[in-house]
Amino acid sequence: MTLSIALVLFLLAAAVAAFSVERIPVDVTTLLLLCVLVLSGTLTVEEAFSGFSNDIIIILAAIFVLSGALMKGGVVDHLGEAIHRIAGGSRTKVLLCVLPVTTFVSSFMNNTTTTAVLMPAVLGVCRRSRISPGKVLIPLAYASMLGGTCTLIGTSTNVAASGYMKSAGLAPLSMFELLPVGGAVALAGILYLVFLGHRLLPQTAAAGSEEAYSVREYLSEVVVTPDSPLAGAALRDSPLADLGVQVRAVLRGERRMGAAPGVILREGDLLLVQARREALLQVKETAGIEIRPDLTLGEKDAEEDTVAIGEALLLPTSSLIGRTLKELDFRRRFDVTVIAIYRHGHPLATRLASLRLRAGDVLLLQGKPECFRLLSDSADLFILQETEHQPARRRKGLYTVGMFLIAVIASSLGWLPLPIAFLLAALGVIATRLITMEEAYNLIDWRLLVLIAGMTSFGLAMQKTGAAAWLAGLIVTWISPLGTAAVMLAFVVLTMLLTQPMSNAAAALVVLPVALTTARHLGLDPRAFAILVTLSASLSFITPFEPSCLIVYGPGKYRFRDFVLAGLPLTALVILVILLLVPVIWPVR
Repeated sequence: MTLSIALVLFLLAAAVAAFSVERIPVDVTTLLLLCVLVLSGTLTVEEAFSGFSNDIIIILAAIFVLSGALMKGGVVDHLGEAIHRIAGGSRTKVLLCVLPVTTFVSSFMNNTTTTAVLMPAVLGVCRRSRISPGKVLIPLAYASMLGGTCTLIGTSTNVAASGYMKSAGLAPLSMFELLPVGGAVALAGILYLVFLGHRLLPQTAAAGSEEAYSVREYLSEVVVTPDSPLAGAALRDSPLADLGVQVRAVLRGERRMGAAPGVILREGDLLLVQARREALLQVKETAGIEIRPDLTLGEKDAEEDTVAIGEALLLPTSSLIGRTLKELDFRRRFDVTVIAIYRHGHPLATRLASLRLRAGDVLLLQGKPECFRLLSDSADLFILQETEHQPARRRKGLYTVGMFLIAVIASSLGWLPLPIAFLLAALGVIATRLITMEEAYNLIDWRLLVLIAGMTSFGLAMQKTGAAAWLAGLIVTWISPLGTAAVMLAFVVLTMLLTQPMSNAAAALVVLPVALTTARHLGLDPRAFAILVTLSASLSFITPFEPSCLIVYGPGKYRFRDFVLAGLPLTALVILVILLLVPVIWPVR
């Protein structure tokens, strides 16, 4: 072992440790690594930063923008609504509906984003079907990870590995090259989760409990608008139930009626409703019914294309306690509008304007983003959550889907280079004004791009110094006598173990140089080994360290061992499928 090899291996171990602890941000760690490589003379400045000129960086940035546009255009929300309509009360039926949809969406979107976007819809299905979320949320996260193995853009790991393969002299991955194995792995995983995996998961909460699902049911007011198609129809025929909105009373002028299914609605009827925040926001987008805030929004506000939606907690020391919104002249005082109120443990069925506020009430507010920044300094209210809400722009959402599909088709058929196809699609989304240029920059995960670019250059250092060849020699000496299958299994296990303390993309980029060098030492096809490592980096389900798993950890009320019990058999299953199919599709000899 030479001094340069020892230095590179020491830096590799230090990087793995730093990625595991993450006391220093991963992007900072990566840049420090490159600085040390340059200062030690291991790499030139050009070599150290060559990863940043890789076209993979452009592809990933464009995918981040397109994924954000799909969410903002309401496309994924509509998908969640479809899941709710199709899935019934059977746990098996819910899983059979949710998991394939999640897998498909995740094939073209980041798996973490897919899990985060679909989880509220899945929780709603669980609540209505009286199914424990503990039986469904881990399968949701696992399905998003399985879907990422089906296409080149399914996960950043695939894109990063493809870029490294190109720099190592191999042809980059095509759009659907991984699909035969990824599809088989996804199918096997879904069948396992539907018929066995969920049995290993806990019954974490009583179905129907608001507290268990971390969902607040707000009281709000909905009005039947003039010329509404609902006028003259029975309450049972309104779309409110499908949206998850419960009508508690119907107010017609001074007359108050119950919410019997047979009540015939009229123009101007005011409905007191109870619903989750997401359902209320969907009401804002449904023709014929509108939320009626405490005080009517002015025309200027109504014309705002983008507003902020926030939840604010009424503090015990608040001067607002005991007073009504009307008495407070709330809108004029705070320049935001109360569109709903939540009070834990107390079903509400009265007009918002006449409801006396109590400590602990949560107000769902709407207004301009700058008003929320001023409100955050108030001693009366504590901002729990603030998000930007845009009324669904279905047409622009469909434009985004169209541009996304065109990019996939054009790059798959070779009509356009992959980075150009997705860059044009991202620019097209910005041109439709679905998202602004500033929002596009905010959607890009710059830390991940720095990590991938930097670790690609580190792979070059491992090759240049001979560190990859030295490690490959150890594997050849110790494991090759057991056969090719043993060597392949060793790389699968090594990659999966490294994904526990570090990101999937980083693990793949650490192992790839060693795997390719080992394959060449043994006279085997390096592409098969590259595919093996790439798939393995995204398919370890043993711990909750994967971001998709961390998202469901809290809402599912899971413990660490739940992931081990359900994930260990799934990991063994996918290892078997990978080892059986990869040598068949990409012969190693």
